[in-house]
Amino acid sequence: MTTLPDFRFGVTPAIDLFARPFADRRRLVNEVADLGIDHVFFADHVSFHSGAGTDGMVAASAVANLHPDVGIYIAVYLLALRHPVPVARQLADLAEMAPGRISFGVGIGGEDRHEVEVCGIDPRTRGRRTDAALDIVSKLLEGEHVHHSSEFYELDDAIIRPVPSQRIPIFVGGRSDAAIVRAGQFADGWLASWCSARRFGEAVTLFGETAAAANREPAGDHGIQLWLGAANDAGRARELVKSAMEGFYKIPFELFEKYTPMGTAEQIAESLVPYVDAGCRHFNLTPIAETAEEGLETVAEVRRLLLAN
Repeated sequence: MTTLPDFRFGVTPAIDLFARPFADRRRLVNEVADLGIDHVFFADHVSFHSGAGTDGMVAASAVANLHPDVGIYIAVYLLALRHPVPVARQLADLAEMAPGRISFGVGIGGEDRHEVEVCGIDPRTRGRRTDAALDIVSKLLEGEHVHHSSEFYELDDAIIRPVPSQRIPIFVGGRSDAAIVRAGQFADGWLASWCSARRFGEAVTLFGETAAAANREPAGDHGIQLWLGAANDAGRARELVKSAMEGFYKIPFELFEKYTPMGTAEQIAESLVPYVDAGCRHFNLTPIAETAEEGLETVAEVRRLLLAN
């Protein structure tokens, strides 16, 4: 059983972080730590819609060498698009660079099937591939000699050394029941996105039932990953986050709107309280504000308000 912090907050410092000058990157990551935000997180896409993306492992490695202490959360990593043995190698290397600072979130990438296809993977197999790969990665990171035979992978005595000195917690993201069951079978917790607090509570129950059926006792460190619009004026907050999300996802903002906190720190914190009540123990937030600094300050204030609640 893994022991994790009871309640924590993560942030994407800026959606264009790695396009900024090096000094700017370091300053923003330092500000995350100075504001008391627990970790930074980055999504993972290979070729999303118009070809956009950031490799989650590369981003994590960069941040590991920008700051000595801040936590690093990859979420969610499209594990089915990679072979699990090199993935375990990368995670072990990250753990050596940043011991105790890495969290690994996995998903199947439901928004763009073409992204999966251009990597040579049949989208219909994503779930089963992810299950097999999670099993392999988890065992390799625990130091096991892995022998595996499935429809996707054939391994004979695969080994990764050195094993991380502190265990890397694993999370599974996704909105479907299948994702929640996958989390219960393999992960320390479920990472939600775009769901109601009621649905979040139902998922926590399903996670627990699945883990118990698998004779597991995971930490149950459940989280949610959200974009948010930060501004004193509600209309401006909506305008900012609408533009950013439509630019990235290429679909109307109205499909996300009811799950997107907007406004002041107080308004955003109020909208997140029901998730805390439903069992959420960590937040990964992508703030869209007039400046990256204003976004980070808003997340820090949301953190203060929820911890004081």
